Amino acid sequence: TGYTFSQCHVLFELSANKTLNLLALAENLLIDKSNTSRTVKQLIKLGLVRAETAASDNRQKLLSLTAKGKQALQATLHLANKQVEDALGILSEEQQELVVQGVQLYADALKKSRLQSNFTIRSIQKRDNSQVARLIRTVMTEFSAVGAGYSIGDPEVDDMYGNYRDKRSCYYVITSGDQVVGCGGLGPLEGGNKFTCELRKMFFLGETRGIGLGQRLLLRLLDDARTRDYKTCYLETLDRMCQANELYQKNGFQLLGKPMGTTGHDSCDRWYLLHL
Repeated sequence: TGYTFSQCHVLFELSANKTLNLLALAENLLIDKSNTSRTVKQLIKLGLVRAETAASDNRQKLLSLTAKGKQALQATLHLANKQVEDALGILSEEQQELVVQGVQLYADALKKSRLQSNFTIRSIQKRDNSQVARLIRTVMTEFSAVGAGYSIGDPEVDDMYGNYRDKRSCYYVITSGDQVVGCGGLGPLEGGNKFTCELRKMFFLGETRGIGLGQRLLLRLLDDARTRDYKTCYLETLDRMCQANELYQKNGFQLLGKPMGTTGHDSCDRWYLLHL
């Protein structure tokens, strides 16, 4: 149709929302305000978009499609639909389903990537101790992992920074602004051989789950384990921590029939091992 991708995206957003100011449009497009402004000016010059002063604030301009803009959008959508239909028509039903699944996976990855951009993974600092301890206790209490045989009672909980400073250990926090919203680390498996590490106290607050942060942190920890010459990684968890179990299994951890080492966490009922 002769329009750029950015121009088409603006037309679509204005059609879906009727009217938007420049800032709201930029937020919907997930691009900066200056680039949005540049595209809008191009469309106004083409007669596809109008900018009118808002009744409530004469400093604010409300953007909407002109009749010509609506026609341009319909022509663009018609062409796009035809291109997709023609391409899918070449494929079998089974192949079409694979395409749909691929698009869904890609869309999910884009969404998770955007959500993850609000968070930072970094090494734990001493000032994080109180927040990390509170997070560990909050999540473990949420899953009723309280009392004897659970890691919530480990002395290290109140000083995770101090207990993970040696060369064979590491511990990370995930932050949103000044808030610690996730954590996890590794160290030598107590009672195990020198080539086996233990994944320890990896927890996330409820609002941060399901957006791929666990995967990112786990991969970083496994890379760290390899650089520290560990050959296997062991962990203990609970059957009722469903998302955690799915994460470990997806990354190749094998379920064991009994625990390893002497961690003292006798209340855990799921044990995994990964060969690095």
